[in-house]
Amino acid sequence: MRNNRFGIRRFLGLAAVVASAWSVAASAPLMAQNSGDAGFDAYIQSLWPKAQAKGVSRATFDRVTAGLRYNARVVALDRDNLGAPPSANAPIPAFAPYRARHVDAARINGGRRVHDRLLPLLSRIEARTGVPTSIMIAIYGHETAYGQVTGNFDLPEALATLAYEGRRRSLFEPEFIATMQMVEQGVPRSVLKGSWAGAFGYPQFLPSVYLRVAEDGDGDGKAEIWSSEADAIESIGAYLRNAGWRAGQPWGVAVRVPDGFNRARVASRLEPTRCPRVFQRHSRWRSMAEWRADGIQPIGGRWPGDHIQATLLEPDGPGKTAYLLTGNYRAILDYNCSNFYALSVGLLADEIDR
Repeated sequence: MRNNRFGIRRFLGLAAVVASAWSVAASAPLMAQNSGDAGFDAYIQSLWPKAQAKGVSRATFDRVTAGLRYNARVVALDRDNLGAPPSANAPIPAFAPYRARHVDAARINGGRRVHDRLLPLLSRIEARTGVPTSIMIAIYGHETAYGQVTGNFDLPEALATLAYEGRRRSLFEPEFIATMQMVEQGVPRSVLKGSWAGAFGYPQFLPSVYLRVAEDGDGDGKAEIWSSEADAIESIGAYLRNAGWRAGQPWGVAVRVPDGFNRARVASRLEPTRCPRVFQRHSRWRSMAEWRADGIQPIGGRWPGDHIQATLLEPDGPGKTAYLLTGNYRAILDYNCSNFYALSVGLLADEIDR
């Protein structure tokens, strides 16, 4: 990360109404942008010291923030997405309908075509990361329909709006500053397009994730995850590797749980601090050999190695298909902390492999 510093600057004072609203620092950029919303403009300018501390030059700050406006549509989408937080006892919907929508013929057939087209590249990435080719393609398919749907919101504007709105400022303000760091490092301002929530490119990375794990997959010295499939898939593999993916282990296996199985005996005693509604549904860790000894049987497949540790998840309750999930499943959850998402990625990958 470069830490560019400029010499002595001239400063312009902000209008009194703006200064009183946000107590903007005297080192605000020379050309404060006027969106028509004094509070929003002042908040943007107040971020200059934080951006500068992250190595952002004054020129980059001005270029990224030029013309930004408060986007009410972004806030509405965020509120619709979050809604009221579910109570601990709120019912969880069935997984089967979600699976039918996300592991469908279009994604399966599309994934197989992309997989076959990119197989030499994918094989090289798998050799470097240990992540199976089909898993990387399944995430590519889930995130952007194999590059077809990447979002058209202006990334800095969306993130600045969500940061200013304030409910999740601790998340979105650093991401907004990360867009400036990207531009400082050479990413064109014009390619910063993505979802209303700040994810962009074929893998739908947040800017901070791009800075942390994006890699060059085609050898041109750039990590252009918005236009290069090679860069995008290399970066997906790098993400999962960094999240703890273990080569040679499956993500999980579909199983049948016998009648009369004592679920209380294998309940987890841990209190999850992250994504509690996701991890509270998982049993405690046991070896595949221990699960098999309790009468659990794989559906349409073979057992992984007896030593592999796994948790049990019954997404649709007793009597339906269950899954034994390895540590590699947790790496997928790190990408998107949703059991439905992670299960559908694994199942789509299995279909692509058939």
